[in-house]
Amino acid sequence: METGTMTAGRAQPLAVASGKQHFAILDGLRGIAAIVVVIFHFMEVVFTDYSKNFAGHGFLAVDFFFCLSGFVIAYAYDDRMATLGLRDFFRARLIRLHPLVVLGAVLGLLTFLLDPLMGPPAGYGFGKTALLFATTLLMIPFPIIAERYFNLFCLNAPAWSLFWEYIANIFYALILWRLRRNVLLIVALAAAVILGFTAYRAGNLMGGWSKDSFWDGGARLFYSFTAGMLVYRFRLIIPNRLGFPGVTLLLLAGLLMPYFPLNWLAEVLVVVFYFPLLVALGAGARLVPTLEKPCSFSGKLSYPLYMTHYGFIWIFAHYLEQYKPDMSTLAVVIPVSTLVLIGIGWLAMVAYDQPVRNYLSRHRRNKK
Repeated sequence: METGTMTAGRAQPLAVASGKQHFAILDGLRGIAAIVVVIFHFMEVVFTDYSKNFAGHGFLAVDFFFCLSGFVIAYAYDDRMATLGLRDFFRARLIRLHPLVVLGAVLGLLTFLLDPLMGPPAGYGFGKTALLFATTLLMIPFPIIAERYFNLFCLNAPAWSLFWEYIANIFYALILWRLRRNVLLIVALAAAVILGFTAYRAGNLMGGWSKDSFWDGGARLFYSFTAGMLVYRFRLIIPNRLGFPGVTLLLLAGLLMPYFPLNWLAEVLVVVFYFPLLVALGAGARLVPTLEKPCSFSGKLSYPLYMTHYGFIWIFAHYLEQYKPDMSTLAVVIPVSTLVLIGIGWLAMVAYDQPVRNYLSRHRRNKK
């Protein structure tokens, strides 16, 4: 294998309307990572000891998302931020991200109020519940529910990573796109040191989702987003013949790896070196034409699935608490439930996310 450029002829042969190459394999990997997150959330309810959970490192998919986001944002906007302007950039990002923040908040509220196995915790009347809903809609951390481990966003826990994604977009628009790549490299090295210290202090890289680990999320974002940008800035695209199946196996190896004696260090090494390498390999891998549509579908499904599934995980947790099913039952319930959640994610995509974003995009263009 050799290092190529963003326009290398051997890389994925898809193009977007702007004339830029579209990295469909990266779309496919995003969908695979989202499915692993769903499985991880089911399994962490069953196995509170993560070392006994085959998907115990599934949470690292978020770090992969951050790295992928840095690559995609830099690729899409580096060469046009000077003319695009802050207002148009932020409008574009809000249209892309916020409709599903809203839907995730609505589903989180419904599953909070209408859980068939357990109602809301005591003390959450109309006013406090309305405040929970409003803060989730507006992406304002509000970790007040002890029964939900003080999640930053109690109605939709995965929104914590979207909060940091918004922060990354703000810093990108104000500062990061202007930095020379050598300066950005220094920033990324500093971020790697912070990430390593964070993992060593906490014993892992799992933090960011609760009030007690809030700043861990910033450390995870800070390194991975800048690392993704560096893959683009230094054109670290590696043409290869792994294809979508091969790169998928490599991704799963990182997300499903076992626990090690120095587990915090293993997680840091995966995030610092392995995930940027996977982005480089995914961007440079050949895509078989028959897998173009599956990769595209996987990429489109990933964000709706990620933002709509977690309220149902609480229902599963209450089912587990009340009925205490054995492992043979769970071996059926979890896969079937995962497929159902994929179906809900697909429905959210086709019936809500795509139509809403198309409408907002047309309205934005008409106002120009």
